[in-house]
Amino acid sequence: MKGKNSLLFFLIVALIAGVAFIAINGLTIGTFSIQSVQDQMKLGLDIKGGVVVVYEAITDETGDELARTMEQTKQIIGRRINELGLTEPIITLQGDDRLRIELPGVDNAQDAIDVIGKTALLEFGLVTGDIRAMEGLPSSIIEYDLVLTGTNIRDAFVTADEFNQPVVALRFDATGTDLFREGTTKAYAQGAGIGQIAIILDSEIISAPVVNNIISNGEAIIQGNFTYDSANSLAMLIRGGALPVQLSEVQTSVIGPTLGLDSLNSAVKAAMVGLLLVALYMIILYKIPGVISTITLSLYALIVVYTLIGFNATLTLPGIAGIVISLGMAVDANVIIFERLKEEIKTGKSLRASIDSGFHRGMSTIIDSNVTTFIAALVLFAFGEGPIKGFAVTLMIGIVSSMFTAVVATKTMLKLSLGFTDRKKLYGSRG
Repeated sequence: MKGKNSLLFFLIVALIAGVAFIAINGLTIGTFSIQSVQDQMKLGLDIKGGVVVVYEAITDETGDELARTMEQTKQIIGRRINELGLTEPIITLQGDDRLRIELPGVDNAQDAIDVIGKTALLEFGLVTGDIRAMEGLPSSIIEYDLVLTGTNIRDAFVTADEFNQPVVALRFDATGTDLFREGTTKAYAQGAGIGQIAIILDSEIISAPVVNNIISNGEAIIQGNFTYDSANSLAMLIRGGALPVQLSEVQTSVIGPTLGLDSLNSAVKAAMVGLLLVALYMIILYKIPGVISTITLSLYALIVVYTLIGFNATLTLPGIAGIVISLGMAVDANVIIFERLKEEIKTGKSLRASIDSGFHRGMSTIIDSNVTTFIAALVLFAFGEGPIKGFAVTLMIGIVSSMFTAVVATKTMLKLSLGFTDRKKLYGSRG
């Protein structure tokens, strides 16, 4: 049994070391490749550089009406920014009438601002050519006659059809009602279920419904394989074909990437030095538990970075601060457990019994400290914006990871280590 435990211990260590090597250097075997963490991780505005723009809405609207207008504006601007191919743009509402836009990796700030501020064009076009309209295609590849524009849409909202499936309902103004009746008449003349009226936003087809009957009452239904969220997204885009409110640029800040990368490199170097000093201190003071703590802290770091990558999260300097804080909590949890372990050994218990008892006695303290910090992180996430949310997310991920490594991984490896020694002095005991 001891031989099996020793073998399993070294296999776990080898596995963690191998994953750490791949995380740092990447791996390529023939056509199969795994990128390093550095290549996979998305970097935030403060590290990668870019531009921050704050707009203020010029409107007399208030309350729910203003909130709806600002949400429409956010949706439209978000779609435009994504067309720029930017990494993780962050768009947040500030107060009631301001919109903050963070654009990482922007080389030309003015071009980005021009795209944000342009007026969108929403069109309904009767498809006349041989090429069928399809969602996601550019409007330039189809032939169509303009039926009406977004200025003729009075409202668009999500409702349910007779099969209780989500659909998008449209309501036109008086002019739009006449124009849409003429358009659907021409489309229906092509054949029921054949004629199409494409809905085009910013020169891209966002929907291409077929016409099954002439619509003359100023209302229409767009059916498709919608979920509620996708139907609501389409309705919001249609409602806001053009920006529903005039925006005034009140602040523009350009952040250079060199400053951000220098800060990141400094933070990484500081973290490496700190980890090395902590590892040496733990090994000198606690012997084998200190070695195991160093191994599980490496596992902690791997869990955190790959969780961030899995969530497609963006790493910012406040996020790095959250990781460092949770790392400190992981070390603190190990110190609590190892001190309890030493106390149990002094009472004359066996190493295995001391490990079980030490973890049991230390758990309440560890859980209390981690739960209170996690609650604080939840509050920051709920009420914070931008970098504050990033800090809260990494802190929460770090806390959960540290709990796993300190409680599960450390305890498992301590018990496995008994397979190659049972000398109490190697577990921090002076007796």
